[in-house]
Amino acid sequence: MFYFDPLYFVFALPALLLAFYAQFKVRSAYSKYLQVPNMRGLTGLDAARSLLGPLALNQVNVEGTPGELTDHYDPRSKTLRLSQGVAGSRSVAAVAIVSHEIGHALQDHEAYAPLRLRGGLVPALTVSSWVAPLLFFFGWITANTTLAWVGVAGVGLAAVFALITLPVEFNASARGLSLLRNYQLVDGRELSQAKAVLDAAALTYVAALAQTLSTLLYYVFLLTGFRRRD
Repeated sequence: MFYFDPLYFVFALPALLLAFYAQFKVRSAYSKYLQVPNMRGLTGLDAARSLLGPLALNQVNVEGTPGELTDHYDPRSKTLRLSQGVAGSRSVAAVAIVSHEIGHALQDHEAYAPLRLRGGLVPALTVSSWVAPLLFFFGWITANTTLAWVGVAGVGLAAVFALITLPVEFNASARGLSLLRNYQLVDGRELSQAKAVLDAAALTYVAALAQTLSTLLYYVFLLTGFRRRD
């Protein structure tokens, strides 16, 4: 019979609190600097067009995407997708987010190894993200430790993916800020504000890694802890 294990909070709560804090930071920074106009009056779409051409990324298509903070670059279709709030906004937040996503486009164009590695893990992660917990708990409940460890390995794959994501995202932000500076799309003050937006967004990836690791440690603790009592 399934039951809630209070011990799970010992592992999960710190990462959960970090995730809530990260979401608060990114929402706060985005909302704040969405109200601050950039010096050149560029919309996010203008900024994308101003950068893609000079960077010889004319093969990258720009499309809209629904939602808020849903902006992303898709390396499979070479498409930069911008939310309406970013594409039409003349704010510092908009150009910051666009520059970050174009940073990903540059990574793809230059065959940046961590981006390629992360992309290669996506198919396996899509399956393991929902299969791994089922395998673990079924193996644990039925005392099939081999099956449970397979589940642990699946969660470990998610942890590897989250770990590889950090350099991918940090590097994209660094590239984006360099683009804003080198192409003079923002002044010095606005560059600091753009960095605040991207730093807040980066914290969400740190929180995602922490959450995955907390789950992994909890699973390992259950298996090794029960083994010591046998």
